[in-house]
Order: sequence, then structure tokens, then C-alpha cells
Amino acid sequence: MSCLESFSATYGEAREKFRAVVSQCGGQLSSFSHPEHGPEGGELSTDIAWFGPRNAERVLVTISGTHGVEGFAGSGAQIDWLTRGETARLPSGLAALLIHAINPYGFAWLRRVTHENVDLNRNWIDFTQPLPENPAYDELANAISPPQWTSEARAASGKVIMDYAVHYGQAALQHAVSGGQYRHPRGLFYGGTEPTWSRRTQTEILTTCLPLARKIAIIDFHTGLGPWGLGERIATARRGEAGFDRAARWYGLGVSSPYDGSSTSAPIVGDGLTATVGLLSHAEVTGIALEFGTVPVLEVLEALRADAWLHSHGDPDSDVGRLIKAQIRKAFYADVAEWKGMIASQALLACRQAVAGLCQG
Repeated sequence: MSCLESFSATYGEAREKFRAVVSQCGGQLSSFSHPEHGPEGGELSTDIAWFGPRNAERVLVTISGTHGVEGFAGSGAQIDWLTRGETARLPSGLAALLIHAINPYGFAWLRRVTHENVDLNRNWIDFTQPLPENPAYDELANAISPPQWTSEARAASGKVIMDYAVHYGQAALQHAVSGGQYRHPRGLFYGGTEPTWSRRTQTEILTTCLPLARKIAIIDFHTGLGPWGLGERIATARRGEAGFDRAARWYGLGVSSPYDGSSTSAPIVGDGLTATVGLLSHAEVTGIALEFGTVPVLEVLEALRADAWLHSHGDPDSDVGRLIKAQIRKAFYADVAEWKGMIASQALLACRQAVAGLCQG
């Protein structure tokens, strides 16, 4: 299988390819059935594969589909890694855990969010405490997710958003919109009111599979930010903290942080990588989001706004719905050979760098 054949046109195809190649490589496969179904009634699941000794103290973890539709790239990267025979090259005593489609609903339905309409990467907060505030999002909420999606409504709401950017700056707009919010269930980047199915499943996977691990590398595959095809290595730790310093040693000085303006990502609340450090406090966890660029950020935002309207007020089976689904797919997956090749090669390099980092003293 070539690297291009590692990528899939649908969630169902990706799931079949992943399960097949895991079996071919001799991995231990497990599945977690999702309570919902796909667009045509198909089964949804998060599938995981384990390679290496179960008592390994050093483990590479890769995650695809945190943001559903972004799973096309992450799944392709995971399958390509397997088909290249990388499991046979793992050093003695080191294991790999591949988590495929942690948000299978979003992957199958071409949505960034879970079936609860929650952004999984804003869902990892302590819900016993007061919910985080985002007054800037509150101010823009009606414009970000208007109840109508006519050309007039789009123009009017778009003007409100752009006026905010002109007044406060593009970075402030991105932070307001994407930093995470907990008051608008039909809006964008909504963190929810309780742990989602995907968060609970990922928690079970990590705590069950990694109790003996002492050094863990996590690569969480994402798309939608940055230059076309470029893979940005984003550490959720702050510059100068141990997690960031390790990531910089492993992956190079180009590692970025949302907290100092070096990243295409704004600082966010409730992300999974930060939460995992606490969840696996018995181990040294070095996590990065590997973010691949697609289209300009305002096009991504427009696709997300359209999709939010579609699932709140529209019909995904309509002509308009199909156009919006094509729009959001394009915003997070460049279905061309050059882009796929860039994703596969950069993901392979990052995985090899992670393995090398895990083998350091």
C-alpha cells in the first residue's frame, strides 16, 4: 500500500483499513462501540491497537479524529505508519498505542464536534467547578452562529465578526471564537456541561493501557490551521516548562506554544493533551498536537459556521446541506496527492522523533 492509499474517502473505509493493517502487523486490536450510528446507519467505534510488551515503560501514543472530520488526515498518517513496517522497528521494550477515530461520530458525519455538539478539545475541564467564562464569545455569539444562513444573514453576521477583528485585532478574534465557551450549546467550540462519550472513552483507554508506563509520547493529529500542508508541532505546555523543553529537544526548535504567540492556535481551555498530563501523573508525558494547514483560517471559520447552522436549523440531506458538507470536508482535508504525501512524511518523521526521544535517558 502506498502512502496515498493509506488515506480514505469515508470514515467506514478508514476504519476497515485500520483494522485490516493492524491485524496484518500483528497488533492487539480492541474496539469501543459508539452509541450513535453513521449517516447510512453504519456502526461507529473507536478502535485501538497495541504493539509491543504490555509492561513497557516507554510508549508512543498517536490519536486521530479528536475533531471528527480532521480524522481523514490522522487516520491516513496512522495507517501509513503501520504499512511502512514501523512497528517492527520499535526498540526493544518500547510499545505503541494507536487510538483511531476517538470521535467517530464527527468523522463519519463530517463534523468537527461530537454527537453532543461538543468540541472534544474543550471538554477536558473539571465540571464540578464553575464553568470558564468567555465574555468575548458571548458578545459575538449571535453573529458566529446566526439562525439563518441566507446571503443577507451571512453578510450581516460576517460584518460583525470582521468589525471585531478590526477593532481588537485578528488574534483577539481567534481567541474569542476558538478559545472555548460553555454557554452556547449550538455555537462553535462549545465545551459542554459534562464529559462526552469520547472523553470518557479516551480516559478509559489511557488509564487501562498505560498504568505501567513511565515515559509517554503523545501525538494528536489535527488539521485546519496554518500554511497548506505544513505540520506545526504545538506543545500545550508553556515555553520554559519541562514538557515544552522536552518537546523542543525531541522535535526541534520549531515547536510552538499557544501561550506566547508562536502558534497558529490561540490559547484554549479544556484540551486533552493538558488534561492527560494530570490523568497520567505517574508518568512523564510529552504531548504535541501535529497541526496540518488546509485553507485560510477565515474559510475554516465560515465552514464551521455553516455546519453549525446546518445541524441546528437545516437539513444535511438537502442540496444546501450537501454543499456545506463538501465545504467543511475541504476545510479540514485537502484530498490531493501532494497534501497527503506531505502529511504522511511529516507524521512519519514526528513519530520517529518521538521514539528517539523516548529512548533518551
